[in-house]
Amino acid sequence: MRAMFTGAIVCALAAAPALAQNMPVWRGYAGNAQHSAPAPRKAKPLNSIRWKIPVDTTASGSTFLIHFGSPMITASNTVLVPVKTSTGGAFRIEAHSGKNGKKLWQAKSDFILAPHDWIPSFPAHLTAQNRLYFAGAGGTVYFRDTPDLKTGNTGQLAFYGLGLYEANKQTFNSRVMISTPITADDAGNIFFGFEVQASNPANLKSGIARIAADGTGSWVSAADASGDTHMLEVPQNCAPALSADGSTVYIAVSDGSFGYLLGLNSTTLAQKFKVRLKDPKTNADGILSDDSSAAPVVGPDGDVYYGIIESDPGQHNGRGWLLHYSANLATTKTPGSFGWDDTPSVVPASAVPSYSGSSPYLLMSKYNNYFGFGNGNGHNEIAILAPDDTQQDRFSSATVMKEIMTKVNPTHVPGQPQGVVYEWCINSAVVDAAGKAVIANAEDGSTYRWDLVTGDIKAIALNQPTFEAYTPTEIGPDGTVYAINDAILYALGK
Repeated sequence: MRAMFTGAIVCALAAAPALAQNMPVWRGYAGNAQHSAPAPRKAKPLNSIRWKIPVDTTASGSTFLIHFGSPMITASNTVLVPVKTSTGGAFRIEAHSGKNGKKLWQAKSDFILAPHDWIPSFPAHLTAQNRLYFAGAGGTVYFRDTPDLKTGNTGQLAFYGLGLYEANKQTFNSRVMISTPITADDAGNIFFGFEVQASNPANLKSGIARIAADGTGSWVSAADASGDTHMLEVPQNCAPALSADGSTVYIAVSDGSFGYLLGLNSTTLAQKFKVRLKDPKTNADGILSDDSSAAPVVGPDGDVYYGIIESDPGQHNGRGWLLHYSANLATTKTPGSFGWDDTPSVVPASAVPSYSGSSPYLLMSKYNNYFGFGNGNGHNEIAILAPDDTQQDRFSSATVMKEIMTKVNPTHVPGQPQGVVYEWCINSAVVDAAGKAVIANAEDGSTYRWDLVTGDIKAIALNQPTFEAYTPTEIGPDGTVYAINDAILYALGK
């Protein structure tokens, strides 16, 4: 089902701001609309904690099965942080000075989480126009302009019509929930997945929504977007990605287990491309999980990457696969050997001086090898991969992307056999191209700088080991490194 709504109330609320003179340096999930995670400048050395704040005010214990929402950073060095404020899932946005961590303002949301296993991330995004969008109840979205200031123009939008929402708040609040991160194109149009739990006055079905910069809303169901009536949802945490020219939005849909990667017209949400997501070794359907942090990534050449679980969980040690397609999804290319819960980052080939292959760019990926899952030995790694070069997989008979560099986590897990080390807890890792490095978190309580020239890693210890789901790393306009570990956002650097 596809629908579009316009209305004077919606458009008046959302008068589109002009393109910001100084655009944000980190817009949201994985940094930009292609999810390539590029740093705006060289990172400061990881030699001190400058400031820190909680991102979950109710966190306790040593296990956090949660996807923490990505902070956003303006060009003026204001850090916008999603903060969980109740065990049931209440959230707010806090604005902090990147210089010293001082809180500048905060805004509470009435957002309600969709039914879940691991807690999904709070949906928020900062556009190229410096407009902050964040999720509200009933599938609505709040916005705030001038986020560097203590006050700014605010409003609320509904992709199916704000008037209809206001007349039926209780129904929509209990039945419609945004379920993925929000992504914006360069024009300020936003995209997200949503879930619908029951009938509603707008006849919504779970699917993909678009709100234009002027407030015009539209949506398409997962079934109609894919042309398959079995498709019921967008996997939770699957942040939409945009082609470099903004014409195509890439997103996955699922029947709860299996599904497609879609390329949709970014204006009409009509299907342009689709591919069934298959295990490259067995050619059976791969598995899509709401617990995953995989989102599509668009490479500089337009190729698209998306991670799935193997068709028979455990036969690839629970690593899944990083699937690789041409921009039109018509050509299936060499997969990566890990992908089920990671959004890989794009690494310029020039940042890895030892590389001399044929790939125009490289990918950084989590590369865990889970102990006790299949033949997994617990030698959890991160990897630099060449998407156009190949090798035989170390963990199967498949042909996979060539490993250019790998690095095992250095910290042994107490009580486990020798060689079993802590996992890397990454949903997206920032690429410091100027410093020829990648910065990533691990469950051993440290953030690491991986030097892509020497291959060495250097840690800054943040807290005790914490078994957590996935966290981002980022770099601000002054070179400060941001990392979430143990439910705390750390600002790191000299």
